[in-house]
Amino acid sequence: MFDIGWPEMMILVVAALVVLGPERLPGAIRWTAQSLRQVRDYASGATNQLRSELGPEFDELRKPLDEFNELRKPLDELRGMTPRSMVTKHLLNGDDSIFTGNFDKPGGTSPESAGPYTPPQTPAPKPLGHNEKPPIDFDAT
Repeated sequence: MFDIGWPEMMILVVAALVVLGPERLPGAIRWTAQSLRQVRDYASGATNQLRSELGPEFDELRKPLDEFNELRKPLDELRGMTPRSMVTKHLLNGDDSIFTGNFDKPGGTSPESAGPYTPPQTPAPKPLGHNEKPPIDFDAT
């Protein structure tokens, strides 16, 4: 829920120690823990009450939420990416040599990024003959 690790927790404890002082800090921690436990109990009690009252319809109500969470997964994958890493991943196939300057060893994992880019060859259009009308493209007009 709150993505708090041990370093952040220690910073919060030190800040609380400075703000509250050593005599009021244990009481504040106890009050915070009790409040969080009570909120969690209320939430689980409300969920259990809904589940018991609605029965199997509760699972049908959760279906759209599950589908929404499935749609959010690609967005979570993009979160935390910098523009540089997006360009490297999606446009350069993971080859970051343009940014690092190390052109001897391409960093890409795909075989397409190993060599230089060569555009596909298209045949040249044949020139029109004398008094020949150009073809008409009805979709373009």
